Amino acid sequence: MKIAVLGAGAIGAFVGAALHRGGADVHLIARGPHLQAIRERGVRVISPRGDFVAHPHATDDPTEIGPVDFVFLGLKAHSYQSSGPLIEPLLGAHTAVVAGQNGIPWWYFHRLPGPYEGRRIEAVDPGGATSKVLAPERAVGCVVYPATVIEAPGVIRHLEGTRFSIGEPGGGISARCSALSEAMIAGGLKCPVEPNLRDDIWIKLMGNVAFNPISALTRATMVEICQHPPTRRLVAQLMEETLDIAARVGSTPDISIEKRLRGAEGVGDHKTSMLQDLEAGKQLELDAIVTAVVEMADITGAEAPRLRAVHAATDLLARRTGTG
Repeated sequence: MKIAVLGAGAIGAFVGAALHRGGADVHLIARGPHLQAIRERGVRVISPRGDFVAHPHATDDPTEIGPVDFVFLGLKAHSYQSSGPLIEPLLGAHTAVVAGQNGIPWWYFHRLPGPYEGRRIEAVDPGGATSKVLAPERAVGCVVYPATVIEAPGVIRHLEGTRFSIGEPGGGISARCSALSEAMIAGGLKCPVEPNLRDDIWIKLMGNVAFNPISALTRATMVEICQHPPTRRLVAQLMEETLDIAARVGSTPDISIEKRLRGAEGVGDHKTSMLQDLEAGKQLELDAIVTAVVEMADITGAEAPRLRAVHAATDLLARRTGTG
């Protein structure tokens, strides 16, 4: 199995190293000191489950790789539209694209039975630009649970989690998903093939849509948000509104809001990815995590007043800080 990882950052290099360890033919696409370190010393993974070093091929030129079976996208969702020149050399007739992104994916309404099938979500597919680069027919959905960081060029610290849930936009268990799952498991990862991956998307998203913008607006950590009663109530209300929107598009994940709150509080003094991006002056993942959910509220007629208010404030924050 030939796999390219486009965006071999903290998650991309981690999954690429694991796949290589499991026997896959892996090619990492990276740049700068990170690329140089991988070329010279491989990817070193420091993990509570055991350290290891992998030596996959690494390059900044995808034309060196050619068509592959799978492209794993380790990019932020807002980078997809500009990634066409990097992705095109990797695509063959049957290449699948695995998007390990946060938030609502551009393919969400592709092959979703019901009144919204085929709808385009402007926040993540503006003018159809993302679909032109990444045809929804190629998409394999992926919900990423591990937490990893780049500790130094070529060095990935794995903090927790090994699960990558995958699934087809049209549901069911496909041959390509089964093959990818086997390769991931061979590399020491958990990779269930979910017949209804959209439920998993909403389970992760209900936390992101609440904690990410609140943390950016307040500069607070997860535990601080959970232990301050007014923001804890706001998180619960945002989760309720998010689950209402999910139900309107046919997803009813079996998840307890209070359980999610307890889990988030247990994470401790952790900054969300949106707060980390804000502090680093990087573009916020607002469109995929929050704006797309507000757009789905518009599409389905959901009121979602608190979600709209938090989105408005965070959108202004991004504009004022140059991170929008």
